[in-house]
Amino acid sequence: MTATITLPSPAKLNLFLHIVGRRPDGYHELQTLFQFLDYGDDITLSLNPEQSDIRLESPISGVADEDNLIIRAARALAKKTSGDLPGVTIGITKRLPMGGGLGGGSSNAATTLLGLNHLWQLGLGLDELAEIGLTLGADVPVFVRGHAAFGEGIGEKLTPASPPEDWFLVLKPACSINTGKIFSEQGLTRDTPRIRIAPAFEGDASRCRNDCEDVVRRLYPEVNESMEWLAEFGPARLTGTGACIFGRFPTESAARIIWESKPSGITGFVAKGVNVSPLHQKLTELE
Repeated sequence: MTATITLPSPAKLNLFLHIVGRRPDGYHELQTLFQFLDYGDDITLSLNPEQSDIRLESPISGVADEDNLIIRAARALAKKTSGDLPGVTIGITKRLPMGGGLGGGSSNAATTLLGLNHLWQLGLGLDELAEIGLTLGADVPVFVRGHAAFGEGIGEKLTPASPPEDWFLVLKPACSINTGKIFSEQGLTRDTPRIRIAPAFEGDASRCRNDCEDVVRRLYPEVNESMEWLAEFGPARLTGTGACIFGRFPTESAARIIWESKPSGITGFVAKGVNVSPLHQKLTELE
């Protein structure tokens, strides 16, 4: 008998991203506002009681299992129990681009953690799962906790937030950006003054921005061109370290009108901002 569930692995946007300092270990201190989108990958988890291994249904080309966040998440969770666990085969329907700043890998890891916690009936709480997630990446905890949040530290100190659930046009220029490269650039702003949570919702563009944007636009002309085009229709912003950029719209139809006029060679999608993760909505339905 095989138990199988398919769960969403949603994208996130950094509605703003401020770099407020640098720690002795080299990591950057951030302030950011995370919001989920009702769009992303799907993860299918199938238990195999006759086996004990953790494997991908289709290995990802060029990515060893030891480097794959999905496999690493499953193995880290398995270490939390001393009992014998059934094996699992993990399938992924990939929609989110790699190197896009949408948190695809972190989201995949979080969906794996929560999904296997459910299937394996481990009963771990969100605090324990978020702690495991942080060992995999700074963005994993927000996906584990599943609520829009004001993030501080390296992004792991989270305060639940409720930004407007608007519609977004997300564009992916034809380039992939390495986060480490951006954070190591000498020209990166690293001293933005800290803000309280409240100003994050006041819409003051001069106070809330993405501090990585200037460096990314200088290094990646494709991003710069896409931002210039999208800015013709309203404020355009980078998410994370890119390469994806987004514009906010009050309705789906308004976003789709702009989407239909996008330049050739640019991919992307229209999605709704949501403050409760689609993953958590689905898991609630399964309870």
